[in-house]
Amino acid sequence: MALLTEAEVVARAGQMTKLRKSTASQILTETAAADATFDVFLSHSSNEPETILLGIKGYLEDAGLSVYVDRYTDPQLSPEEVTFDTAEILRGRLRASKSLLYVYSRYSKLSRWMPWELGFMDGAGGRIGIAPVVDTARDFFDGEQYLGLYPYLDRATIQGGNKWVLWINRGASEYANFPSWVRKKSEITKRAG
Repeated sequence: MALLTEAEVVARAGQMTKLRKSTASQILTETAAADATFDVFLSHSSNEPETILLGIKGYLEDAGLSVYVDRYTDPQLSPEEVTFDTAEILRGRLRASKSLLYVYSRYSKLSRWMPWELGFMDGAGGRIGIAPVVDTARDFFDGEQYLGLYPYLDRATIQGGNKWVLWINRGASEYANFPSWVRKKSEITKRAG
């Protein structure tokens, strides 16, 4: 299993922009919706490049998941404005999402909203995963402070196959298929081997 690298996430975004002949921002904004439910609330820093957000969103959509990306789904939101109204919109979107995926990258440490979103979802008893986006390829995420409390996302092929699948892990031998886990059809379990 392998963590997502920045290069492969940006490459996935490039495939999407080329195929749709649109910018990352235009594609991200296509999900704008008034009252929708989502499989994944993508918690990210406002400094995260659009290409990284689009690449992760592309992987999630490839897995058949619907994705909420705050300032694109709700373009009236400003990450700089910490207001009661913004918090109420985000609370509603978090409640309408089956899971929260926390994009852990070099930009996430700068976010004021990400810890709040994670805390809200945790307090609500929702499913939470960490999506590490790393500079160089590696197989394991050991977390940082409280982020190590949550399972992490990675990709791997099924043995004997060539199709990439998203997994949610608590270590090398504890994992579940990510879309099934989000939809509460499976749990993270220890695997023999």
